[in-house]
Amino acid sequence: MKVLVAVKRVVDYNVKVHVKADGSAVETANVKMSMNPFDEIAVEEAVRMKERGDASEVVAVSCGVAACQETLRNAMAIGADRGILVESNEELQPLAVARLLEAIVEREQPQLVLLGKQAIDDDCNQTGQMLGALLDWGQATFAGKLEIDGQNVTVVREVDGGLETLALPLPAVVTVDLRLNEPRYVTLPSIMKAKKKPLDTLAPVALGVDVAPRIQTLKVSEPPKRPAGIKVPDVPALVAKLKNEARVI
Repeated sequence: MKVLVAVKRVVDYNVKVHVKADGSAVETANVKMSMNPFDEIAVEEAVRMKERGDASEVVAVSCGVAACQETLRNAMAIGADRGILVESNEELQPLAVARLLEAIVEREQPQLVLLGKQAIDDDCNQTGQMLGALLDWGQATFAGKLEIDGQNVTVVREVDGGLETLALPLPAVVTVDLRLNEPRYVTLPSIMKAKKKPLDTLAPVALGVDVAPRIQTLKVSEPPKRPAGIKVPDVPALVAKLKNEARVI
């Protein structure tokens, strides 16, 4: 079974994000970038499936600028067998990414597609669902446990009332949550081996996909700063403050 894993290059989660001076977007120049944490979990799960014998090949796919090759090399250092970069300097929105992944799926014919449940830069949580709809495949989101049983995949996911278990026939699209696993530490030998693994680069036009943005960002602004706190002399003063100045949030 071939597993396709989508990975995205985002601003590292440890970096404090700043908005550009013109308010057009988030500043990414000279900022540390890394693989989206949810996608890293998806890669780890795919590699574990291969180690268990449930998968025969793991292919990592990324869509974006040329620097996304670094993200793919990281995925291959974790254990992916090869990488595919759909290179574009356009702003790639979820629908465009889903259509690019659909074209890659048609070329590669995987039996399972894994994605992070969302990317930490835009938090859209849309690409996996859109891809499932475009392919007309079964889909399960927010997977906290994933098992392959023959031609079926079983997914356990958290819902408001507890845990929900879903069984899907393959092929399928699954988006993963933080509780699925803990990604392994990437060693230097693995990084060196990843440099020798094949990485193909394609253009959206070669896949017949129009990636022109459909949504225009008018303005990006930082959230308002939290107002300073105040001190009260005693409990009655605190109660009076809460009664008279409490706001409904």
